[in-house]
Amino acid sequence: MTTEPNWIKSSYSGSGGSCVEWAPEYAAATGIVPVRDSKNPDGPALMLSGGAFAGLVELARAKG
Repeated sequence: MTTEPNWIKSSYSGSGGSCVEWAPEYAAATGIVPVRDSKNPDGPALMLSGGAFAGLVELARAKG
């Protein structure tokens, strides 16, 4: 694994301005789930625990 996350667009991202990316390979290797705004790839990334990421996904499903 490289130290740089391999970003993919979340399936929960809308077609408009809400584009979220995460790095599942990085998460699997480290237990930390990086999440970022795809419109700002050079900006900051949230580094979430697995539990926090699961809560984020649950929230996205409820809002979807």
